[in-house]
Amino acid sequence: MTAATVLFTTSALLAAGGAAEAMLHRRRLAQIPIRIHVNGTRGKSSVTRLIAAGLRAGGITTCAKTTGTLPRMILPDGSEYPVFRPSRANVIEQLRIVDTAVDFQAQALVMECMALIPYLQWLSEDKLVRATHGVITNARADHLDVMGPHETDVAAALAGMVPVRGKLFTGERQHLDILARAAKDRGTQLVTIGEDELHHVTPLDMANFRYLEHAENVALALRVCADLGIDRATALTGMWNARPDPGAMFAYEMDFFGREINFVNGFAANDPESTETIWRIALERYPDVEKRIAIFNCRADRPDRSHQLGSAVASWPPADHYVLIGGGTYIFARAATNAGIPPLKLVFAEDRPVDGIFEIVIELSARSCLAMGMANIGGIGLDVVRYFANRSTLRTFK
Repeated sequence: MTAATVLFTTSALLAAGGAAEAMLHRRRLAQIPIRIHVNGTRGKSSVTRLIAAGLRAGGITTCAKTTGTLPRMILPDGSEYPVFRPSRANVIEQLRIVDTAVDFQAQALVMECMALIPYLQWLSEDKLVRATHGVITNARADHLDVMGPHETDVAAALAGMVPVRGKLFTGERQHLDILARAAKDRGTQLVTIGEDELHHVTPLDMANFRYLEHAENVALALRVCADLGIDRATALTGMWNARPDPGAMFAYEMDFFGREINFVNGFAANDPESTETIWRIALERYPDVEKRIAIFNCRADRPDRSHQLGSAVASWPPADHYVLIGGGTYIFARAATNAGIPPLKLVFAEDRPVDGIFEIVIELSARSCLAMGMANIGGIGLDVVRYFANRSTLRTFK
């Protein structure tokens, strides 16, 4: 047998095997009548959890999978388990999630989109999920190195996961025209969340969450649940009782030898708009502290994000100190000083261990302080949250 014959035979076998696997996967998908694919710049992990919780409360056997702070598989009873990754994150892991949902005889599967590269957005939808309901929370200026360079490019990339002949729910407004064109092209019904629906999510509704949730996320999740026949009261009750994402915004308050330390976990917000919003919320909650400390977790593999946030922070309500942790902090520092932040306000803690970061906060705190983590939950960010959480007396954001 010649080398050419061997190559041809091997290629044919691989192609046949791939076609058979694709056919088998589609059969598995068909066993799950409700498939919800959640994407967006901000809030997709929260919305995935909220929708799944609402459906569970309504009696629909539901599995869910998030890829946010920590990848999690959420089972029909609400319990959750880490998603094992032998190496780096890969969209092919969604095949295992579908298999698990079928094993649990799930009527619904809610999956957070894990693709960033534009062509993978479409591949994830068309080949792996084939959603009956697509959800795009919003389109903001983040991951511009992959989906950019402009915010409109981000919206176009997210539009890649609009399902074919399904429904698309979105809270996005500024770039709604891009999503509308994609929905029309694919014969999909576009459902938008407007001001009226936001106003129906009352402060009393939000007060029942144990952490800081955003009304936009709740309104979007409620609309999806309503489309699937779950009444508002039932869905909300399920959402209130659901376990939050590890990156959810909590306030951790402690008395450290007479010093009042208030740490707010805002690491999961990555884009300037969202980060500024939660910084202002934290300042409103703690208006009387003596020191305001902004902790930015920089990542050497996210230089674009560090530059964006460093350039924007000078226009926010000021902090007394800006503590820079993680790697590649010089990118943030250069952008921040160029934007007008006084260099003496910057405190470099690159590569410092978590206990060293805690000590820096204590040294800067005076008698009381607000310290808020921002930019990236990955790397040392999650360790910082756990360190403060283990020493706190209050873990809520009501």
